[in-house]
Formats: sequence, structure tokens, C-alpha cells
Amino acid sequence: MFYYLLKYVLLGPLLRLVFRPRIEGLDNVPASGPAIVAGNHLSFSDHFLMPAILRRRITFLAKAEYFTGPGLKGRLTAAFFRSAGQIPVDRSGKDAGQAAIREGLGVLRKGELLGVYPEGTRSHDGRLYKGKVGVAVMALKAGVPVVPCAMIGTFEAQPPGKVIPNIHPVVIRFGKPLDFSRYAGMENEKAILRAVTDEIMYAILSLSEQEYVDQYAAVVKAEEAAAKGERARKFPRAPLG
Repeated sequence: MFYYLLKYVLLGPLLRLVFRPRIEGLDNVPASGPAIVAGNHLSFSDHFLMPAILRRRITFLAKAEYFTGPGLKGRLTAAFFRSAGQIPVDRSGKDAGQAAIREGLGVLRKGELLGVYPEGTRSHDGRLYKGKVGVAVMALKAGVPVVPCAMIGTFEAQPPGKVIPNIHPVVIRFGKPLDFSRYAGMENEKAILRAVTDEIMYAILSLSEQEYVDQYAAVVKAEEAAAKGERARKFPRAPLG
């Protein structure tokens, strides 16, 4: 109930007014039945813009941190995500990926749309990063099509760390559904999973026209943070005065 209240009354109209998104290829999203919508992830606002423009309800696997924040703000954020039908996924530990896959397959078994960001985290610099194979596992196990999606302009509208979005044009572009039925029963083959994931990422890249980086975003973020810390240790700021 709250999902549709947000979509049609509280949040959806406001998002459309502020961002005025241009929608392309919306008919590529199946009108019924299970499917995965796999997109790039440039901004916190992606979580809200895509559901606002889709005709069907979509469920995203959201990071567990959105549900466990401290204080009043944390409780309100958790209540919002739960009411909007999003599923918390713990991304820490070796079993995190399997937990996300189980939750995603549960959504697909209900005949619903599942939203997935194959990069696993938001891009910190606007580039498209290597996809994780969980999206391929779910597509093959559930036997469902994957609809590639490109969010364009959301990085400029709300880059990492910015709370209040900028007024910036946004395009949401959906590509033709990708059919991987030729790989049925091969969801345990690492080479197949990598090939399927790369095909999905190439489709997203073709739609978004981003620069592509053949590394995982989380790894690049960690390396850049470590390098920044190392520079700070080598060249500490001189005290003022």
C-alpha cells in the first residue's frame, strides 16, 4: 500500500517534477511475469527514479546499512525502505553473495520484477565498472530475461555525498530483453557466468555510453582510499600559525 502511495502521491510526482526524466524503451520491460532489470548505479536517487517511472512494481536488493542506521534518521530510513518493499542484503562476509541470490530468486519466483545493480555499489566517478556474476546466476537459475537499463544524468544530479539533488536533465533508457535460455542448467559454470555477466554489462554500456573500467568498483574505491591515506601520511598538513 505504502509503495503505491509513494509512487503515485508522495514521491513519484515530485521526482517527475524535479528531474523531468526522459524515458526511452519502456516497452522493453515485460508487462507481466518475472524479469530482472539490470542497471548502472550512479546515484542514491536511482533507487527512486526507476520505480517512479515503471508501470510495474519493482523490488531492489538494498544494502543492509539502509536498514540499520543509528538514531531517528536511521529508523526513518529503515521504515521507508521496508515500506517501499525493498529487501535488505548484508554485503559483508563470504556468504553475502549467496544471501542476495536467495532473496532475488524469491522475488522472481513470485513472478515479479527484480532490480539489480551488477556493479555491486554506486560508481564514485561516473564510470561503469565490471559486473559481479550474481545477476547471471539468478537469470540462469530462474530462467528469466534480463532487461538492461541505463541511468543517464543522475550522477550529475546527485553525486556521492550530495544530499539535495541538483536540477539536471535525466534520461532512463531500457534496452531489449536479453535471453540466456541457451545456457539453461549451466549456472555453476564459472566461464558461462562471466560471459553472461559481461554481455549484460556490454548492453548497459551501449545504452549509457559511459567509460568502462574492467575492475570491480569496490576494489578501485578501496585502492584510491588507500592511496589517499598514504599521501596524507607522507605529506601531512603543516599546522597553522
